[in-house]
Amino acid sequence: MKNLNFTLLTGLMMAASTFTVFGQYQSSLINETSIYEKVEFDMPKVKVTEFPDFTVNIKEHGAIADGLTKNTDAFVQAIEAVASNGGGKVLVPRGIWLTGPIEFKSNVNLHLEAGALLLFSKDFDDYHLIETSFEGLNTVRNVSPIYARGVENIAITGSGTIDGNGDAWRPVKKSKMTEAQWKKLVKSGGVLNEKGDMWFPSESSKAGSVASSNFNVPDLIDQTELSKVKDFLRPVMVSIVDSRQILLDGVTFQNSPAWNIHPLMSEDIIIRNLNVRNPWYSQNGDGLDLESCKNVLIYNNTFDVGDDAICFKSGKDQDGRDRDIPTENVVVKNNIVYHAHGGFVIGSEMSSGVRNVHVSKCTFMGTDVGLRFKSTRGRGGVVENIYISDIDMINIPTDVINFNMFYGGNSPVLEADQSAEREAMDETLVPVNEETPSFRNIFMKNITATGSGVAANFQGLPEMNLLNVTLENSTFEAEQGILAMDTDGLVLKNVKVVPGKGPALTLYNSKNVAVSGFDYESEDPHAVKVLGHKSEKIMLDQKDFKNFKQQVNQAKEVGAKVITYN
Repeated sequence: MKNLNFTLLTGLMMAASTFTVFGQYQSSLINETSIYEKVEFDMPKVKVTEFPDFTVNIKEHGAIADGLTKNTDAFVQAIEAVASNGGGKVLVPRGIWLTGPIEFKSNVNLHLEAGALLLFSKDFDDYHLIETSFEGLNTVRNVSPIYARGVENIAITGSGTIDGNGDAWRPVKKSKMTEAQWKKLVKSGGVLNEKGDMWFPSESSKAGSVASSNFNVPDLIDQTELSKVKDFLRPVMVSIVDSRQILLDGVTFQNSPAWNIHPLMSEDIIIRNLNVRNPWYSQNGDGLDLESCKNVLIYNNTFDVGDDAICFKSGKDQDGRDRDIPTENVVVKNNIVYHAHGGFVIGSEMSSGVRNVHVSKCTFMGTDVGLRFKSTRGRGGVVENIYISDIDMINIPTDVINFNMFYGGNSPVLEADQSAEREAMDETLVPVNEETPSFRNIFMKNITATGSGVAANFQGLPEMNLLNVTLENSTFEAEQGILAMDTDGLVLKNVKVVPGKGPALTLYNSKNVAVSGFDYESEDPHAVKVLGHKSEKIMLDQKDFKNFKQQVNQAKEVGAKVITYN
């Protein structure tokens, strides 16, 4: 069966492939010294990988670079040869190397020379089912093209390209394609759903979709029947589970069946100088999903993907809370994101919590959302101590900054089969318990965005307000200004908002709000609107207004002493 082609390009990022100790590589952008500078919390020194000076070329084990011969056995033998010798490098030279899944052993560095293209098989029979976690839930999936579990001191380095042949696996929505593309895809084979607006690569894949009530984990059939929907159980391309001392450096990762890179319950991870790519139409085509990991450095990478780019998770609902392993102690610096649902994202699977995160010096160009925080009732978990600075964004079609506590799975830009009603705000108070998500102590500064939809959308829950969020020294040019709902302890300092319409700042049922140095350019007579009978203790700076009595609009339900001026 022919599949929709995804252009195979070699990597553009160069790595220090000749170094024996890869953790010592000095980048011309951010290096191992400056990565730790100006981090606001006590960041542990990440343990770096180190390998013996021993190399095995896959050609020594019969590998053939014709793009047609499966080299699975050659990779198995080369990895075994390196591991049994105490570690070293498995060398992938220039050429097209077709293979089935590759499983890592400890002390192995898989090194791709310039021009090397590692292409994974699109024969689903090459991938066996394993117990794993996907989208935060304990489940069964096909083994990943690159799989590591319970290993130490491993690396993928070089300047070659790793291609997951994801078009063979992924369902595709008609709404994401042009008419000509859709006709070509349907003609290539596969099957359509009953509506005729979703393409599946096989009947097994379609059956898996029917067996899933939500997202991508079939929950309407017994686990013993999963083999019948095997084609639907798309793997993440790189799965690293319960492992230590990991380096990903210089390689291009592209065209993944589901998420691209997924470190899970692992620690001491360095991810740098990567080019991570997926077609924009790819379902679940995330770039990097860091889940329940600690002590991580992410820098000098470029992302252009079909879903969230840099995303932090820690399990979903009860499965995540039972795991009880947060994502913590992470530094993210000097990354570029082109197409993505979100540039930097936390959630929505964050039931074990996310804490101690530094994000700085990143550029997002045309991502659906810039900084994206998402959860929902029933999730639980605490996200705290997040420090974000020096972020530049252009052409963000929806929210530059978005906190959505009513996330129901929609894309930021609604697709043809999605309804905004599914994620509508619900002001009904519900009891606070372990299922209540909490976002608190989040600090943002030096954020610049132009040509955007909404400057910022701070939205907590009525029963668990978004707590202690600070935004300072930032400028937003957007169609709409800043909206804050159900927030407690919001601080806006030296913030400029240039909205195309409406007020620059709207506060709804928020309390303990402090605004100073607020600059705005708006044709609306009301620069600030305060709404909601739960609003309390809102302090504005009188110097920010030429006539605050006219420019600050207070709804009738807001108490007379709620707003004060310093």
